[in-house]
Amino acid sequence: MGKFTLNLKKCVFFLIGGAFFLFSGFAIPEDSRLFIHHLLNKYYDKEGQVETLKRYELNVTNNGFCRYRKVYANGKEEFFAFNLARFKSMDYYGDTRSGELYLRTNNDDVIVQTRNDRAGAIDSMSTYMIVPLKNIDAEQLNELAAHFKQITQSQLALNK
Repeated sequence: MGKFTLNLKKCVFFLIGGAFFLFSGFAIPEDSRLFIHHLLNKYYDKEGQVETLKRYELNVTNNGFCRYRKVYANGKEEFFAFNLARFKSMDYYGDTRSGELYLRTNNDDVIVQTRNDRAGAIDSMSTYMIVPLKNIDAEQLNELAAHFKQITQSQLALNK
């Protein structure tokens, strides 16, 4: 009986270890989502705004949306969102110290909303979203572009 229990423990140990090694070798789509979320928030340039920001939120969600919300000190809010399946390309204008990242979509796929604005609430669509970045180099931008392409392809596969 003791030998059977020892063999059972060994089998369970090797099965758990094998499963761990099997699943750790594959990149899951969430890796790209987390990478994009982390990189955009890490290099975000809060001071690179025309008006003073009170806070911002920049998220890449589980259901494939990129959302960007800015709340200014005067109470004005701007909200941008697009489905990553509609992502087309990205362009960076600036240098390694500061610049603007343009996230472009296929058509008018970026939702643009403003609240508490003197001009009134605006709901419209756009073909791009601008994210100010600082202290980012070309290698990190290339990596970001690769992750955007990867997550876009996985979102397109899920939507089919």
